[in-house]
Order: sequence, then C-alpha cells, then structure tokens
Amino acid sequence: MKKTSRNGLAHAWHELLSSMRFAIGLLTILAIASVIGTVLKQNEPYPNYAFEFGQFWFQAFEWLGLYDVYHSAWFLTILAFLVLSTSLCILRNGPGFIKEMRAYREKASDNSLAAMKHSASFQAEGFDADAARAYLRAQGFRLKEQPRADGGLVLAAKKGAAGKLGYFFAHIALVVICIGGLLDGNLPLKIGELTGRVVPETRDVPQNQIPAASRLSSNNLSFRGNVTIAENKSADVTFLNAGNGYLVQELPFIITLKKFHVDYYSNGMPKLFASDIVVTDKASGKTTEATVKVNHPLIVDGIAIYQSSFGDGASPLKFKAWNLAAPQARPTEISAVSMSSQPLKANGKDYTLEVGELRVFNIENIGKPQEGQRTLSQRMHDAREVKQDKQLKNQGPSISFKLRDAQGQAVEFMHYMAPIQQDGASYQMAGVRKTVAEPFQYVRIPLDEEMSVERFMRLRAALLDPARYDEIARRAAHKALKGDAISPAMQQQFTDSVKWVLARFGDSGFVGLEKFLDDRVPQDKRQAVAQTYIKILQGAVADVMAVADEKAGLPAMKLDSEHYRFLLDSLVAVSSLHDYGAPVFLQLDGFEQVQASGLQLTRSPGKTLVYLGSVLLVFGIILMFYVRELRLWIRVNGSKVRVAMTSNRHNRDLDGDFARHTQLIKQLVRGA
Repeated sequence: MKKTSRNGLAHAWHELLSSMRFAIGLLTILAIASVIGTVLKQNEPYPNYAFEFGQFWFQAFEWLGLYDVYHSAWFLTILAFLVLSTSLCILRNGPGFIKEMRAYREKASDNSLAAMKHSASFQAEGFDADAARAYLRAQGFRLKEQPRADGGLVLAAKKGAAGKLGYFFAHIALVVICIGGLLDGNLPLKIGELTGRVVPETRDVPQNQIPAASRLSSNNLSFRGNVTIAENKSADVTFLNAGNGYLVQELPFIITLKKFHVDYYSNGMPKLFASDIVVTDKASGKTTEATVKVNHPLIVDGIAIYQSSFGDGASPLKFKAWNLAAPQARPTEISAVSMSSQPLKANGKDYTLEVGELRVFNIENIGKPQEGQRTLSQRMHDAREVKQDKQLKNQGPSISFKLRDAQGQAVEFMHYMAPIQQDGASYQMAGVRKTVAEPFQYVRIPLDEEMSVERFMRLRAALLDPARYDEIARRAAHKALKGDAISPAMQQQFTDSVKWVLARFGDSGFVGLEKFLDDRVPQDKRQAVAQTYIKILQGAVADVMAVADEKAGLPAMKLDSEHYRFLLDSLVAVSSLHDYGAPVFLQLDGFEQVQASGLQLTRSPGKTLVYLGSVLLVFGIILMFYVRELRLWIRVNGSKVRVAMTSNRHNRDLDGDFARHTQLIKQLVRGA
C-alpha cells in the first residue's frame, strides 16, 4: 500500500509539473512581475522608495521584493520551476511528437479514410501507381506505400511535418531564456544572502574598511553595479545596491578616467557625454584604451562598461562667508571641496559644513509660491516671488551644502553663483529647506550695478544697527516735514514711529510687524495700520541707504526708479534672511571644476542565452503558425480509387487543396 501511495503521489506531481496549465500559470505570474519591474524603477536606494511611497507602502513593496523584481527569490524560484515544468513537458510529449512526425499512417483503414472530412472516391481503370508517385513527389510530398491483403495499394504522403518542430523550438527556447534569466539573476549570490554568507553593508565607511562578508570576488557569476570616477582617478571595484545596504564587487581590472567630455545644446541641456578611459588588467598588466559613450560600451573580460551619467568629481571651491549675526563685519574667505565635509566655526559655535555636488549647468525653473492670503511683505512688494519661466533656462553654476550644528540638526542650502535676471533686475538666488521632503524656498538678494551683494549687505547692516536709527529717523522726519506729509507738531511722534518700525523690522522682519498687528491691532484696523508701516519703510529705506553709504565713505545712491526698486527688494531679502536658518551666508565666489564620470559595469552571462532563446522562440512560432502539415492518402482497390486528405489546420486553404489534388489525381489515373 505504501508503494502504491508513493507512486501515486509522484505521478500526481509529475502530471502537475508537466501540465500546460501549470506552465501557463507560471508564465502569467512572470508577465505580471515583468510589468511591475518595467513600471517601477528597479534597484534604487531604499530611501528613494520610502520618500516616494510612504512608510506603509514602502514596507509592503519591500516585503514583496518589488524593488529588485528580477533578482528576488520568488522570481528566481518561478524561473526554476518553469525550467523544470517545460523540460518535463518536452520529455512527456516529445516522443509522441517525434513519432507523429515520422509516421506516414500508411496502415489507415478504409473506414477511417472514408470518415475523414476531406475524402472522395471514384472509379478508374488501369491505375498507374508510378505516375501517382511522380505526381506526389512533384507536389513536395514524401510518401510511403503499403500493399493490402486484397491486392490493393495505399500511397500515404505527407509534407510540412517540420511544423511540429515549432513545438520543440518554442519549448526549448523557453527553457533557454529561463536559464539565461537564472544566470543573470545570480542565483548563487541570492543563496549566499539567504544563508548569511553574504551580508550587505549598511554603514557609510571607506571602501577599504568594508568586511569580507560584504565583498564579492571578481569571479562573481553576474552583477550590475555603478561607480563614479573623477578625472585622473581610478577604481577597481563597483558598488551593487542590495536592499537597504550595498555590496562591493571586486573587478579583475582597474579603470582610470583620463578625460571626460560633455557637449551641450544652446539651452544648456547635455547633448553628448563620453569618457576616455584606460582599463588595466590586474593579472597581466595589459592596458586597453577606449572612449565609452552612451549605447557604445567597452567589453573587457566579459564585463561591459557603459557610460551612464556624469557629475562632480570633488571640485575645489571658494566661498565668501558673510556673518549674518555680525552684519558690520567684512566677509571672510573659506576654501572647501565639493562632495566632502569640514568643520566650520561661527560666532563661537561649532558646525560641520557638508558640501554637496557642484553643478555647472542648471536647467530648471524656480517655482512661484502658491497663491494664498497675501502677507505684509507681499502687499508691500512682490519681489519675494520667483516668477516661473515656462521655457527651460540655464541658471548657471550652483552648489548644494548642509550646515549641521553640534546637536546633529542640519539645514540644506542651494546657492547659485551667477546673477539671475528677472523683470530687468539682477538677483543672487539662495535656496533653503529644513527637510528633504520640502521644496527649496528661495531668498532673492538684489545686486548692485557691479553685480555684487556689497551694497545689499551694507544696507542690511544699517537696518540691523540700532545706533543708526536716530539719524535715519531724523532724516526721514525732515523729508516728511519738508514735503508737507506731516505737521511740525507731529515731527517727534513721526520720528519715534520710524525708530519703532525700524527696530521691529530689524529684529524679526515682516513677521515681527505682522505678529504685532495680530496681537495688538483690531481686525478692522489692521489693513490701515499695515499700509502705514509699509509707507514708513518705503520712505525710510532711502535714508537707511544714505546713512550706510555715508559711513562707508561712498557717494549717495541716485534715487531713480531702478535704484528704488533695489531698495524695496532689499527690504524683502532682509526680512527673508531672518528665516534663513544659518549664522553665515556662504556666497560661491569661485571654483575649479573637476568632472566625474558615472559608469555602469555589467557582467551578464545569460544575455547570450536569452538572445539565442529569443531567436529559437521566433523560429518556433513561425514553424507552428506558418508551416502547415498536409497528409494525403490514395487507396486503390481494383477499379475503385479513394483520395483522402487531412491537415493540422482545417481552413479554406485545405478545401481548395483537396479539390485541386483530387481533380488532378482523377485526370492522372484516367491517362490525362
């Protein structure tokens, strides 16, 4: 009983695995997985997915393995089962197909021939078998004859039997493609991760400190990794994303970037980028020089080197550091290197300056703030808005950096070096954000005639210096009295109002004035009081500038419409700097660009098998759908002749072929 049960279970498993429905089910799952792998960008760093999908869906997709579908354990398992299922299907049905291809069915009975849909009989005297054989061969048939016991004869002919080879080609193609997928899926590496022999590294440590469990030898079966190399620098490893960590893949050679080339369109978009590289074999020392372009890789030792991206390669930078807490001080020079960090001391506090990527070209639009309730600063002037240009425009060089305090809290900045023209005026753009989930909010600092922030910083220093408020208020009151805007009796009151507004604005900008309005002024009077504050600031800002220039020993600024706009824009920028979030304003003053090339290195041994399988699949489909098998029988019994025909596809072509062959055979046996 045990033996019978065991044999029955094995038979059931064999029937399931070798059945067509099981293979179709696996193919359906693979098709769905392939759609997901095409729509969802694969093998990105996990923080990118968490930011895009949120924590709940990030964890759900991670559990399903959707971030690296083609290398996930379940995908490789399905491929393995599909190889097994298709191979069993070939072994199960192949012998029958081969037997069917070789058979002529010359022993078909008279009843079976008569029962065929395409069958006809007629009378003929003196049947010429040789002529019938010659006719069938001329029509492309291969034939076999079978004498009958009654003295008659059967000529069994067939052609198009190669159509059944399409079954073998299609099924073998599927096996070959799946084996190629298993090779490129790096099944041994996946097994190593599951058994704990391979452990992805999650720490940000130097490459030479990464442990052996996170390093893969140069004999690794398959990989796809990326490496960034600066000009005149080398690399002998590539990095593979592995879940929430990474693996270091050793290479059998060293790649050195001699020169990186990039060409741009007139609007600043990259048109062509390529890398001049030298590949040095570690074992033999043999060197290979080549230029790698997009879609033109270099293949060395079975590893394809693709040009995938480009970026900054640690460029030397120069900053002017304006101390925002000490506006009277002159800026200091700071040297830094992009893609690195260094200590920074400001106003007695320790910070870490984490410099990001230098971008020489910035093809982008700086967004306009969302419409909503207009603030005091917006009612005064719209200079805070960055109007959006719908056309792509090169904004010039920019540098991103973070300033991290001793508690580990960081604010991120994006500063542009070149002046940006808007509505006929020039500005220095400085973006700031507290978290990566937020868009950058931009401070727009107006520039003077020399495209410098010197005049603005001088004006800001005067606005934030209470010692100058008396002189500014005195000048403002004198102008108001001279212009009959106030009476002599109101002069002292107006002077005090100017000093109060300047003090409140210097302390916290427009936000401070708005807070006072909300706390102290009734709702129905806020609009009128706000307009009064605006007029006071608009009138006093020219005196602020005059006092600042006078102290610096410079001639007074000409008060025309262009310069007055500069003053109003400066008020908005001074207010915005209260929310800037840094003790210093780092103005990018110069750089020496060092370019880096992003290369993708791929070893894909299964690629050839996939290509071969694809060719076999196409060939098999052509054979199955476009090669029609025809079988024809001529049964001679005395003066009676029967012609029968069948095909693997019954259509109108078969009807025509049967009528044509029958008519010609009738004429043939009648001596025509």
